[in-house]
Amino acid sequence: MHELSIAMSIVEIATDHALKDGAEIVTEIEIEVGDLSGVETEALDFAMEAAIKDTICRHAKWNIVHIGAKAFCPEKKKEYDVSDLYSSCPFCGEYGHELKQGKEMRVKSLIVE
Repeated sequence: MHELSIAMSIVEIATDHALKDGAEIVTEIEIEVGDLSGVETEALDFAMEAAIKDTICRHAKWNIVHIGAKAFCPEKKKEYDVSDLYSSCPFCGEYGHELKQGKEMRVKSLIVE
């Protein structure tokens, strides 16, 4: 389960930023996960419970925000939703357009004390 290593990295990022700012506790972590990132959000949610134990994040609540996948059609100059990496453009029918969002996985914000 690679979600556990992701959760541990999230806690490490939160801890590093909190300590750098002189905080003693992290109370909230907002995480953005793209629909095509390969991260199973239910598994990440479960892994976060284990990862925060015995850290300054132990009382933190986390919020996982889903980011829908979108691609851009250069011919029609329009953005469109995609459900996988192999979706064709609904405007021109072509494949392989640039994915604009949906593969990201990041810590968006922290609330610390």
